Amino acid sequence: MEFSSYFISIYLKMFFIMTPFFVLSVFLTITNESTIKQRHALAIKTTISVIVMSLVLLFFGQHIFAVFGITLDAFKIGAGALLFLTAVELVKGNKDKQEIKNKSVLDLAVVPLAIPVTMGPGTIGVLLVMGAEFNTFAKLMIGSLALVMAIFTIGVMLYLSSHIEKIVGKQGLMVISKITGLFLAALSAQIIFSGIKSFLNLG
Repeated sequence: MEFSSYFISIYLKMFFIMTPFFVLSVFLTITNESTIKQRHALAIKTTISVIVMSLVLLFFGQHIFAVFGITLDAFKIGAGALLFLTAVELVKGNKDKQEIKNKSVLDLAVVPLAIPVTMGPGTIGVLLVMGAEFNTFAKLMIGSLALVMAIFTIGVMLYLSSHIEKIVGKQGLMVISKITGLFLAALSAQIIFSGIKSFLNLG
């Protein structure tokens, strides 16, 4: 597959799977009383945390399958189902915004901003599936680069959150989150259908 089209495909898929506009709305809620400097520091720490955890899951996903005796097709169906639930929550506006008190702002970078806000069960499942599907070194490198760039883009959004909030507004972010949910619903259905198709040897 051509480098550019494969890179863009993985990049867009991972960008939407990580529900960036929902992450942004949670970030703004958590840092409501924080300074610009604190927001910048939290955005950087969260981005690094997500990159490290995502690459670990991507590179060692196949070993996790082997240890637990899980087939790729079964995991596709399970991951797709979890991703669909995330999509439904986004569209309905019910996804938990993790109201957390009595914590330093920087303590929120790993939990809840990295996990489970940015990397929920559905995202983790998709990362494990993708890691197993990268069957050549070239695909693994391109996929890893696309994943890191998608996370970096979300990190830039968090870093510029104060400016984005002024431009879009909280209602605007809510609308965009719902649209993202629709994309995720379609993507989750595709992952489930792919798993069922392979499991039943339908070609």
